[in-house]
Amino acid sequence: MRRRSLLGGALAAALAGCTTPAGPGDDLRIMVPNPPGSGYDITARVLATALGDAGIARGVEVFNLPGAGGVVGLRRLAYEKGNALLVMLMGLGLIGAEIAADAEVTLADATPIARLVQEPSIVVVRRDSPYGSLDELIEAWRADPAGVPAGGGSSIGGPDHLATMLLAEAAGLAPARVAYRRNDGGGDLLAAVLGREVAFAMSGLSEYADQITSGQLRALAVTSEQTVDQVPAPTVRAAGLDVVFNNWRGIVAPPDLAPADAAALRATVAKLDTSAPWAAARSRFGWTPAYLTGDAFGAFMAEESARVAGVLRRLGLHRP
Repeated sequence: MRRRSLLGGALAAALAGCTTPAGPGDDLRIMVPNPPGSGYDITARVLATALGDAGIARGVEVFNLPGAGGVVGLRRLAYEKGNALLVMLMGLGLIGAEIAADAEVTLADATPIARLVQEPSIVVVRRDSPYGSLDELIEAWRADPAGVPAGGGSSIGGPDHLATMLLAEAAGLAPARVAYRRNDGGGDLLAAVLGREVAFAMSGLSEYADQITSGQLRALAVTSEQTVDQVPAPTVRAAGLDVVFNNWRGIVAPPDLAPADAAALRATVAKLDTSAPWAAARSRFGWTPAYLTGDAFGAFMAEESARVAGVLRRLGLHRP
């Protein structure tokens, strides 16, 4: 297990006579607490590539440690106290997962590095679905909630689940009547849609943009305030349902990080945020810049935890 200081690593490289000393972010490992193909996974791998392309960090490794909607990864992060070479890609989904699991270890224990981006959710169906519009889907859903199962790649309280339940509420459906089928990430959810296990899916914009472009899936609506270039679909609000919803993603580090190491990681992400490769990636995947760093990001996560818990209680989906 590597527990090397970022600043110490740079000094060691210099003393070893390297012509190009290691910098903050070099040899960084990014843990993804969800399976390959998930929104977290896509973001982490694009981020690692952008760090290299921008010349900010070398040798960045991405690895997956899925389980319990991200709670398994969160436990691993807590175990890695003081490890400045490990960070975790996370977001709104992990907030919901830790609430639903009543987890002993929470994001309040982690070191906040930065919020990166946000993106809307999309309502998708397979290309031969009988639902040609969101209106047609909602009509069928209202008539037979159990017969129109919804799929998502997140657990209770995660972005796919929350967006689905808020859509149901706006359509006049009691969330308890919704047949929500949770899948372990975007890859499993795609298989469920194509295999007709669910009638429609709620997912992040970036996860299925390629499948929509290729015609494998059709997007019926997006949950943003305005339409987006990446998906030729109206907004949910334009269809008459008052739902605007955005997911977000960020980076946290293990607890008990040395202040200098936390500052070095935040500086690395700050450089990424203003880099051309990252700007190109945001444009490609439809991510909106949402940079927020340090203690401000920590306060935001605490607010999100309270907000999600309140929404779940209001919808009758979580104990008081």
